[in-house]
Amino acid sequence: MQRSSKDPWVGLFLVIGAAAVLFLALKSANLLTINFGATSYPVVGRFDNIGGLKPRAAVKSAGVVVGRVDAITFDDRSYQASVSLAMDSRYVFPKDSSLKILTSGLLGEQYIGIEAGAADKNLAAGDVIKTTQSAVVLETLISQFLYSKAADSSPSASDNGSKK
Repeated sequence: MQRSSKDPWVGLFLVIGAAAVLFLALKSANLLTINFGATSYPVVGRFDNIGGLKPRAAVKSAGVVVGRVDAITFDDRSYQASVSLAMDSRYVFPKDSSLKILTSGLLGEQYIGIEAGAADKNLAAGDVIKTTQSAVVLETLISQFLYSKAADSSPSASDNGSKK
């Protein structure tokens, strides 16, 4: 069996291709974030329901990623989810900004949207954002819709089942 001078180049090409596929898989699964010395400051938001929000989920404002979800814990005093955010220090937001848990598309991944307020002071490390809107859970919406349709179709008590 003869060896060609192209064999090492083919092997190198395969290794680079495999590394690129691995990089894309980790990046698309939101498991890889590359920060070249970027600093962040921690902010906390409390939600009644976080739905399927996961750590490392994006924090977006106007469609731009301005931070990441750092950790999610349960506060057993207020019975709420406490979501720690690592906000990129390049972006500052007023103290009265609000947080919403949103979904990419109909059944896509969930992320946090931050809407800027109008306060004079900006968020600082360790601040708690008070104004939050919980995730919309699709199952809850469907059950509310079905319950309202069932209530509409049942005969009312004033009819007493008789027609005139």
